[in-house]
Amino acid sequence: MSETMKDYEKELDASFKKIEEGDILTGTVISVDENGVILDLKYYAEGVIPAADYSREPGFNLKESVQIGDEVSATVVKTDDGHGNILLSKVEANDVLSWQKLAALKESKEILDVVVKGAVKGGVVAYVEDVRGFIPASKLSLSYVEDTNDYLNKHIQVQVFDVDKEKNRLILSAREVLRQKEEEERKNRISNLQIGLVTEGTVETLQPYGAFVNLGNGLSGLVHISQISQKRIAKPSEVLSVGDKVKVKITAIKDGKISLSMKALEDAPAEEIREETFTLPESKEQATTSLASLFANIKL
Repeated sequence: MSETMKDYEKELDASFKKIEEGDILTGTVISVDENGVILDLKYYAEGVIPAADYSREPGFNLKESVQIGDEVSATVVKTDDGHGNILLSKVEANDVLSWQKLAALKESKEILDVVVKGAVKGGVVAYVEDVRGFIPASKLSLSYVEDTNDYLNKHIQVQVFDVDKEKNRLILSAREVLRQKEEEERKNRISNLQIGLVTEGTVETLQPYGAFVNLGNGLSGLVHISQISQKRIAKPSEVLSVGDKVKVKITAIKDGKISLSMKALEDAPAEEIREETFTLPESKEQATTSLASLFANIKL
């Protein structure tokens, strides 16, 4: 019984709370339609947010985006809208609260799902916390995007790259998210490799200390100059050229780096040199199964 009385006391205190224009209130959605949203403010009057004052996002649909039970913060525009309700504006509250939230999102590097609402010079536009954000073409993909119109109305994942309330500037980036995913996929592919695997690759770059060989599937490894040939060479270009197809053996995998050797194959008995190619399926489960079968009979 005492707990019930305490609950009533809180509601009673709230009902006598002085509300003034400019206050930011938080309430629970109890009704939503195309005209606006009604909030339960735990007050003697309900809060009303007209559709035009809920969001600046182009094409925003109240009935699709707002659900009964949602908690919404909005600014008091009038303490009485003429019908005994408190007139509110979520747009005005967003001008204060959204920038605080965006600054926190930048710090946390949280991945956000957004919809591209427009293509403009040099990039596209998407909204986060009802604030217009710009995604430069250079940050839409891992490579520069020439035609940004291809992204219109598409869902993409982004992070807050830069936020400046004073300049009303919000910069978003999909590139960092894609880089993270690419690195995770690369680590997954590397984890499925086995030391001792013999395969074919393509020389992609030559350095004074060795040659980088493209193994396919987004993986490359280094053949150190000491592992290129049995004979001593001063530089890799003495025996290799960019574009050469070479057979290599995986000799080490450490910290995400793959070490290769051509020299190890020169003295190996012919029956031990078994060339294998590897193509990883997209799913981790498929990759694990097929690779286990693929490497089963390889001699190390």
